[in-house]
Amino acid sequence: MNIVLLGAPGAGKGTQAQRLVEEFGVAHISTGDLLRAAVKAESKLGRAAKSYMDEGKLVPDKLVIDLVKDRLDSDDARRGFILDGFPRNTAQAVSLDSELSELGRSLDGALLVDVAPEVIVKRLSTRRTCRNCGYTGTEADVTCPRCGGEMYQRDDDKPETIQHRLDVYQSQTAPLVDYYRGHGILKSVDGDRPVDEVYADVKKVLGL
Repeated sequence: MNIVLLGAPGAGKGTQAQRLVEEFGVAHISTGDLLRAAVKAESKLGRAAKSYMDEGKLVPDKLVIDLVKDRLDSDDARRGFILDGFPRNTAQAVSLDSELSELGRSLDGALLVDVAPEVIVKRLSTRRTCRNCGYTGTEADVTCPRCGGEMYQRDDDKPETIQHRLDVYQSQTAPLVDYYRGHGILKSVDGDRPVDEVYADVKKVLGL
């Protein structure tokens, strides 16, 4: 199973990815996690990425692709992978296809978790995060049900910020849906349902 996860911020991609990882033992490759890990390890790629991140700039495609390529060559990723947060645009998608070809691999599918923008704004604006352990809950959680820590609203979960994130997604990342549809590997599920229902549908469209 080699798949790319698509969907707007807050669509529930991470939740579905975690379910697939737990059941099938594939690697969940998040570019955000890769960048943070590389910076923390002070690797050559990490130092290069940090220079852009410190200035608030986007990390260049080439650096991100090199990080992803290294990760794809690790043992667990050879059993299968889920790419989350990459590619972010069609140029990255073309590069990914090229790199996978060099590794003698290919994508089995691009999975779109489809949720209407107004649903995402409501979903994210009521999301709360634990300052202590990072647990994600709702505004009904006064304290963290996992560790008892303080729950707060992240700046990027405020309505005006969410709308900006959705606008960026629509202009830069949404064209990937057409890219993968054109390659005949796009799979789509309705993400505006209970998590278990969405996951059952994910497995169905992926043939799992």
